[in-house]
Amino acid sequence: MRSLAPLSHRPARRAASAALAAALLVTLGCATAAAQDKVYRSEKAAFRLKPIATGLEHPWGLAFLPGGDMLVTERPGRLRLIRGGKLVKAPISGVPSVVDRGQGGLLDVVVHPKFSQNRLIYLTYSGRGMDGIGTHVARARFTGEALEDVQVIFAARPGDTGGRHFGSRIVFGTDGLMYITVGDRGEPDNAQKLTTHTGKVLRLTDDGKVPRGNPFVNRTGARPEIFTYGHRNAQGIIRHPKTGDIWAVEHGARGGDEINILKRGANYGWPVITYGMSYAGFPIGEGTHKPGMEQPIKYWVPSIAPSGMAFYTGDKFPGWQGNVFIGALVLQHLNRLTLDGDNVVGEERLLQDWNQRIRDVRNGPDGYLYILTDEDPGAVVRLEPAP
Repeated sequence: MRSLAPLSHRPARRAASAALAAALLVTLGCATAAAQDKVYRSEKAAFRLKPIATGLEHPWGLAFLPGGDMLVTERPGRLRLIRGGKLVKAPISGVPSVVDRGQGGLLDVVVHPKFSQNRLIYLTYSGRGMDGIGTHVARARFTGEALEDVQVIFAARPGDTGGRHFGSRIVFGTDGLMYITVGDRGEPDNAQKLTTHTGKVLRLTDDGKVPRGNPFVNRTGARPEIFTYGHRNAQGIIRHPKTGDIWAVEHGARGGDEINILKRGANYGWPVITYGMSYAGFPIGEGTHKPGMEQPIKYWVPSIAPSGMAFYTGDKFPGWQGNVFIGALVLQHLNRLTLDGDNVVGEERLLQDWNQRIRDVRNGPDGYLYILTDEDPGAVVRLEPAP
């Protein structure tokens, strides 16, 4: 049994913890101030970093509201509001209970395409169900101060006790349906099993129902929510601004991170084919190719640990128009990809000397690019043009 500190020591420990937290905030403040003054030069643009909100605990997802407000999730279970360019002190009430374990917690946040009319937002998080912990999706009405009419509209099966590979991002397609990533939960073989939700991209209606056009609706023993399968842990998903195709980026193991363009009913191979190795250095599966399994349009060896992803369509950086931006966690940079159609023809690694894990990347409606740092304390940061 773990012994507790004597009562007389606890105030001292609390004081030490408070001092450490204060020191971290000062360090972050100095780092962000220095970054704000520095001009970073890309092949196609020069920019500065402007902190929008600091002192966050592992921020994970960012969403923009009409009028300029922003919602940002903190992984331990808080939803925060940025209003008038400043972080509101009190968290938003009404957030579902999350299981803050390992890579789990409160994860993505997105707004309904018709938010101005219905005020609906969606949260993904690790929640507890009858068979353990799994990826959940909740829908709620945002009043401007709180969440109301909160409903859990989906819970991935099976759950388990682990804290790995929850996914989990959401994007709305041009069809008005939600595409949701669910990681393999550290059980790779489940990614190939149509009897599970794990290791998949799912497609649901905006109220959590199964669309009639899903590929496995009429297959016995298959989960009807599945849109694609054979994924390890996709933590970025976006809609192409011109074609409407859904793109996803996922973590490999030791190498083998992938970007895939999702095709209805397709198998993306994990763990049968991969460009990565096990963490022990052994081969995984049967190689890199197999008939009936899709190839990525881009892969990384060694792993960059990709998370949030965005197409840039703003007007503040003309040289970046149509580029894909991806946050890198392990290699700590902002990855910029140039395209020719659906082919990746160039890569640039930005902010490599910033030494921050970049969790999310969002194309702002104001024409700027926004990033989240997966740190404690972490921050919401805007990229702004510099001369």
